[in-house]
Amino acid sequence: MRTRGYIEKFMEENKCITIKNLNLYYGDNHALKNINMDIFKNKITAFIGPSGCGKSTLLRCLNRMNDLIETCRIEGNIEVEGFASQIYDKSIDVNALRKSVGMVFQKPNVFPMSIFDNIAFGPRTHGIKKKPELQAIVEDSLTKAGIWNEVKDNLKKSALALSGGQQQRICIARALAVQPEILLMDEPTSALDPISTGIIEDLCDQLKKNYSIVIVTHNMQQALRIADRTAFFLLGEMIEESKTVDLFNRPQTEQCERYITGKFG
Repeated sequence: MRTRGYIEKFMEENKCITIKNLNLYYGDNHALKNINMDIFKNKITAFIGPSGCGKSTLLRCLNRMNDLIETCRIEGNIEVEGFASQIYDKSIDVNALRKSVGMVFQKPNVFPMSIFDNIAFGPRTHGIKKKPELQAIVEDSLTKAGIWNEVKDNLKKSALALSGGQQQRICIARALAVQPEILLMDEPTSALDPISTGIIEDLCDQLKKNYSIVIVTHNMQQALRIADRTAFFLLGEMIEESKTVDLFNRPQTEQCERYITGKFG
């Protein structure tokens, strides 16, 4: 029989991100307040909570996208597997971090170029120039994103000509093309129809076999369907985090219980 210590050690070894005492400020606005949590390998972790509670802000901390905001100031540590120092250390190569921790945004943001060039863009940026190698990466990435069979005969076609759901899968393929370890998804289905949403959700379930996924969603049913773990945020604080089934069936805080039962938010 496995002891509690064994299980705790197993969980420790399977963390891919550790967030410690994280505080974030936009000027005088204290947007994230003392966040402490772990993200686990090959799991889907969902961030839920009302608008403006800090979900997307925390997500953007994980690959330093908030660096682009002049008024942003961050205290605390974020450790990502594969990096010797915490990611806000001056020694960290931000480009290498963003290669390892990919991002898919709320609205499909394909580039105004061909499907092939959309997927090859990242690898080319990182020094891959040979066409056979690029062709292999494009096919592999589109296959993993579940869209290869739909576009394989039209790779020279503009990605802008695709449907919204197809464009979002192109964005996922583009993120996968640089071989990340972690995939961040900021409400990736909020602009999509139910059929496209279901395709993306099924895709996430497949992708977690090889990637660790963190997804921000306003759709609590989506979190229930696809997330292994869920964290509930309110007013910049992480109120509760646990296995998804436990958080929804046995919330430990009144705020979380009120939110998931629709009493506010």
